[in-house]
Amino acid sequence: MGEETKPATESHDPSVPEAWSTFMRQGWGDRELDLPPHSITSYAAARRARLADAFPGERLVVPSGGYKVRSYDTDYRFRPDTAHTYFTGNQTSDAVLVIEPDGSPILYARPRSSRETDEFFRDRVYGELWAGRRPSAREISDSLGIEVRHVDTLPDALRVGVKTRVLRGRSSYVDGLVTPDEALDDDFARVVSEMRLVKDEWEVAQLQEACDITALGFEDSVREWPRVLEFGERWIEGTFFRRARAMGNDIGYDSIVGGGSHATTLHWIDNTGPIVPGTLVLLDMGVEQRNLYTADVTRTLPVSGTYTALQRDLYDLVHRAQDAGIAAVRPGAPFRAAHNAAVEVLAHGLGDLGLLPVSVEEALDEDSKVYSRWTLHGVSHMLGMDVHDCGAASKESYAEGTIAENMVLTVEPGLYFQEDDLLVPEELRGIGIRIEDDILVRADGPQNLSASLPRSSGDVEAWMGSLIG
Repeated sequence: MGEETKPATESHDPSVPEAWSTFMRQGWGDRELDLPPHSITSYAAARRARLADAFPGERLVVPSGGYKVRSYDTDYRFRPDTAHTYFTGNQTSDAVLVIEPDGSPILYARPRSSRETDEFFRDRVYGELWAGRRPSAREISDSLGIEVRHVDTLPDALRVGVKTRVLRGRSSYVDGLVTPDEALDDDFARVVSEMRLVKDEWEVAQLQEACDITALGFEDSVREWPRVLEFGERWIEGTFFRRARAMGNDIGYDSIVGGGSHATTLHWIDNTGPIVPGTLVLLDMGVEQRNLYTADVTRTLPVSGTYTALQRDLYDLVHRAQDAGIAAVRPGAPFRAAHNAAVEVLAHGLGDLGLLPVSVEEALDEDSKVYSRWTLHGVSHMLGMDVHDCGAASKESYAEGTIAENMVLTVEPGLYFQEDDLLVPEELRGIGIRIEDDILVRADGPQNLSASLPRSSGDVEAWMGSLIG
């Protein structure tokens, strides 16, 4: 990983005469940019201080990760590890945050190479002429307000024998530098995840921006409805991705565009089917904005612009369930409160449809839950920089815990009638409906960050009509 490392090249690259290499190392202007402090700087510093206080006298190691191969010599676009960026704001590859036992943070980074090395003009992964300009160590330091050292010095820094915890699985290189201690490292991952459960005001603003851009992506998709009808699910996927890249960093997860019976597959991401008038299309899509916070929003739209009587009845049932779930989101409530409130509405609706093999009360019993044949999944998960945020948190602080002010979670009930389910009437088979919004927990009541997108059946129809014309 050092300055003298042989450049990453491929077998089909032409040979390089020494005369050309010598010539290429000469005559380049060079400059460093004067970068203002990033808006995350003070928040990231406070987060690092809290992390150091949780493990006094220990060294803490949080890598950003590196590139992952997509196909042979082609890598996926780099996206840094969530925890690394949460504590630093850094989005460059191969960087490592180290918090020393005295609490002092150091960012070991791979900055731009010297113009006097072959890496500058030959390296396909890091070379500026191949992959673009990487920031210098000073630029990173000025922007993020943290001491920066070259990552090549990291092995020597980690040789000093102190108790060290590593956020593992992000970088095989870093994992190999420190002997693993499963108990220490697992506990470290848990604390790092739990620290992100409650959002600070900066994070709330980032999530609101992600939701606002996501709403624009939904609007883009409906405006192009004639093309959607022509090209099917792929057109919506591509249209939404265009907005995500134009105003954000990426999509926060693979978009789910489920036309017709595809809506009954919870994670349908092939998006290869047609969009057929008279059916429904389920759109579960979210923009990851440029500081890597993502929205997660679902709407189920009538392809013809209006719901049939049956579709409306089912949609309105899911909408009532979501309303009940959102109303249950308040500080001090169990995390499962939104789920329990929503599925109670759904179970009663399924009972009214005559589908339950037992009474509604028995179906809702924890030893039965037969209603979930048609609801399938939990109604909520935490949201932040990861679409399923804080996944390493303990059950006691998350799934079996209580929610607190400034947590952000989804509320997303659904009904799914598989096309080969012989226990439901034929007219229900192949219908899937989900409504999902991103809810900020506030003392004075839940705040819907994605409220700019309509939810009720009537509002959805009016919204589609205004966009399609």
